[in-house]
Amino acid sequence: MAEEVQIQGSPEPGKIRNPLGVIGLTLITLGIYWIVWYYKINKEMAAMGKARGSEECGTSPGTSVLAITLGSLIIVPAFVSMYKTWARLNAAERLTGTPEAMEPGLGFLLSVLLSPVGTYILQANLNKVLRHQASGSVVDAAAVPAPA
Repeated sequence: MAEEVQIQGSPEPGKIRNPLGVIGLTLITLGIYWIVWYYKINKEMAAMGKARGSEECGTSPGTSVLAITLGSLIIVPAFVSMYKTWARLNAAERLTGTPEAMEPGLGFLLSVLLSPVGTYILQANLNKVLRHQASGSVVDAAAVPAPA
């Protein structure tokens, strides 16, 4: 069962999920759980960004899901959404003061070429961000320089 943590500055809770559980449920449900999971992680990252006064972590998880479902018919929107999800994770790491774990480009390539590995790493890194921000380490978004 997933452990809930409060996202500081937001009424939204975040869930620390077992990365292997995400992969297992995705396989059991023939991919349906992955879509639900994708929505939830984007919603959690958007809540973290909003709580810190930044839109770098996204604003609309529904648009992300739309891009990976219906947008995959056109191909490009699904790839853009996946890359931006990795970029949102990178921004969340920076905004919460969590040590940055993986570059968005490399994470995107892992997600495209080895989807289970990319999913595992994305969830594991999001778990680190959620734990770190829940421990009380808050970084002001205005004080954090944006990447060049």
